[in-house]
Amino acid sequence: MPATRSYDYAVIRVVPRVERQEFVNAGVIVWCREQDALEARIELDEARLRSLDPTVDVAAVHRHLASISQICAGGEAAGALGKLSKRERFDWLVAPRSTIIQTSPVHAGRCEDIAATLEHLLTAMVRATARQG
Repeated sequence: MPATRSYDYAVIRVVPRVERQEFVNAGVIVWCREQDALEARIELDEARLRSLDPTVDVAAVHRHLASISQICAGGEAAGALGKLSKRERFDWLVAPRSTIIQTSPVHAGRCEDIAATLEHLLTAMVRATARQG
């Protein structure tokens, strides 16, 4: 039986009008120390975002979301943040902020396969599904 590993995650939210506190879930950030993994997956539903604010600058939102993936990857492309440890980058990414891009509180879990878990979190937290019933 494969070993289970602990991980932390947060849901990435786009809040087009911060004063209204409405948001669209747009991705997930996962950090797993035991697998030395820090990864973000982004899937922005532009139609849902525009339903909250038809004037939102979608191109700017995409640029900001892309920076999250760059910071997770680290290295020169991530600037000074890319030099931090994966844990430090995760902590920076999930720190509370009052901007158009925010994250949920951090949650913890256990899994055998971090890639499968990331896919599950995207399906459960980000992808719009038809309601049954």
